[in-house]
Amino acid sequence: MVQERLKQVRVLDPLSEVDRVADVLINAGKIVEITEPGVSASPADQEQDCSGLILAPGLVDLYSHSDDPGFETRENLASLTASAIAGGFTRLTLLPDTHPPLDHAEGLARLQAQLPVDLPLQVQAWGAITHNLEGQQLVEYADLIQAGVVGFSDGRSLQNSILLRRLLEYLEAESSPIALWPCDPALTGSGVIREGVDALRLGLSESPTLAETSVLAALLEIVSETQVPVHIMRVSTARSVELIQGAKARGLPITASTTWMHLLGNSQSLYTYDVNWRLDPPVGNIQDQEALIQGIETGIIDAIAIDHHAYTYEEKTVAFSAAPPGAIGLQLALPLLWQTFVSTERWSPLTLWERLSTSPSRCLGQSPPTVQAGQPAEMVLFDPQRSWSANLQNLKSLSQNTPWYGQTLTGRVVKTWHPKCLANSLECL
Repeated sequence: MVQERLKQVRVLDPLSEVDRVADVLINAGKIVEITEPGVSASPADQEQDCSGLILAPGLVDLYSHSDDPGFETRENLASLTASAIAGGFTRLTLLPDTHPPLDHAEGLARLQAQLPVDLPLQVQAWGAITHNLEGQQLVEYADLIQAGVVGFSDGRSLQNSILLRRLLEYLEAESSPIALWPCDPALTGSGVIREGVDALRLGLSESPTLAETSVLAALLEIVSETQVPVHIMRVSTARSVELIQGAKARGLPITASTTWMHLLGNSQSLYTYDVNWRLDPPVGNIQDQEALIQGIETGIIDAIAIDHHAYTYEEKTVAFSAAPPGAIGLQLALPLLWQTFVSTERWSPLTLWERLSTSPSRCLGQSPPTVQAGQPAEMVLFDPQRSWSANLQNLKSLSQNTPWYGQTLTGRVVKTWHPKCLANSLECL
């Protein structure tokens, strides 16, 4: 077995609050030692000068969409997992909205059977809450838990309050996470932009803040009554951040996430009418965006989700209001967030990694990856200064629905490690 040493690498580890330059020895999928540069006397078969590079825990994706099975022309499992690995993710968590949906154990078994055994990535899935994601009839939870789902989520709005309370009561004795998206489709209507001045100027139909906050307030009341832990998905408004802050202050067992694109964009991003900014929920106004950023900084918002959703060129080549909501992001999130928040010194590197790795793991009820001696090598090597073009040659996704397509980005993943696979990420594929 090859024993490799990374020399002069900057080690980030939110779990132990470490940010320092060190030499790291790796062997057989395990971190053997972390020492001051040039101190170790342990032999190594390979040595690599990693000056200027970041070694940190693998990123953890809270929720993304798989179009396999159902719409493999958008994305198949091979391209989806390749995108995740290229983006520095070592855990990928799929929503159940495949076709057919993951509302039964056989669907999960079929998904798992398609994955290569030596994939340097843990692929897991949310089990559906309701049959066919229709919000009417609860699934057989015991079967899905036994099949290995990470938790339960429809990935859609669940409007039936009686059903929601029954869900929480049924799962009270289980340790499975529950992820819910607060959204009232009737209030949202055909809205594609958050209500406000920009919506009026652009002439696009508005989605009111109330479409999110009214459902969130009701959900928090149910959680207060049942005391069953819930993860709140796709937080997108300043008022929602306030409600979550108040709920946490009262001791409610909740966690929350926003998506990376809601941190990077706002209603003014839509002035280009780029259909790849058509998201659901829509990006917020500037005040919403700033509240989300501050929520990440303070920990009111626990985690950053990717919500990767591929669409073909033909599907997105329509008028803005007619475009399906969603964008790819697994390969893009880390470099763009690093350049926007870390390079500008608004966030520390540990803050970004906490919200992309450690906190998402905890939201899923899992032990976080960590860069510590004696622990499994579930890590990513990242070059924050390497430039690359987000084009057809470099993007692993089958689709290109991102506002950054064709642009030159700074920051690229060099290599990933996972205990299941001892080789370079590209070699594993």
